[in-house]
Amino acid sequence: MEMLIWTTVAGLLIGAVLLVPRWRRRRALAAPLAPGRVAMLAHSLPIYDRLGAELQGQLQRLVQQFLYDKKFVGCDGLEVDDDMRVTIAGQACLLLLNRFTRVYPALHTILVYPGAFLVPRNVVDGAGVVTATRQDLLGESWGDGRVVLAWDHVRRGGADWHDGQNVVLHEFAHQLDSESGSTNGAPYLGSQSSYRNWSQVLSRDFAALRADAMLRQHSVMDHYGATSPAEFFAVATETFFEKPWQMAERHPALYGEFGKYYRVDPRQWQDAPLAHGDSDAPASHGDPGARYGNWR
Repeated sequence: MEMLIWTTVAGLLIGAVLLVPRWRRRRALAAPLAPGRVAMLAHSLPIYDRLGAELQGQLQRLVQQFLYDKKFVGCDGLEVDDDMRVTIAGQACLLLLNRFTRVYPALHTILVYPGAFLVPRNVVDGAGVVTATRQDLLGESWGDGRVVLAWDHVRRGGADWHDGQNVVLHEFAHQLDSESGSTNGAPYLGSQSSYRNWSQVLSRDFAALRADAMLRQHSVMDHYGATSPAEFFAVATETFFEKPWQMAERHPALYGEFGKYYRVDPRQWQDAPLAHGDSDAPASHGDPGARYGNWR
């Protein structure tokens, strides 16, 4: 009898250990986003007021889950405050609207630097000689559940929502790309026919961007997208959300594919530009020598 009692008590303790964290999580996620955080979200995301009540509610719930599940770590002396967390979460969760997907399930940590950060790189020359070097980067997405961001460029990307450059959208697009099992510019789409259409359109427009980059021709998308299919997907994501009118005009089939994937039409959140002008010129991501990192 005594053994039965101890077994029962042990079972109850184990059940409590397993169930209490889940209960706490459900309770936290059921609560609305705090008013102060809603104000931060509206301030940091220029298009927030144009989303409409339904999408605003979705975004708030996604941000609530993101903030609960993900760990933020300040690097090089940076102290990450709540405004930084909400700013990053808001831009990252914008990619998840209407998609009813899990909130970056493989991601657990966001490392935030004050500015561009140095990472080691091995450079191989034409003769096969490997040289160790260090490179300035603005952001990087890793396959081990981490994203690295330069805060000054996060803030800059949010402040200007029309230049097609946003380090958060870029790096979290890599996270979505990896959900298919391979980071190759083809995220999980759900059906073979979807992959066929996606491959045809993106292969054609990727080749066109590579040609523009080689000839130094203007393009609505940053020439950095010509470096690989994965970078093309990330750069095209930036363009889709920040320069939707120009992308829809210059790359209508590509815009259509991204519209089907992201299930939103960002043109509803921006007025049509009066003239494109220099906004179509390929921009450089960040300071001279600094760029986004390849998927690691």
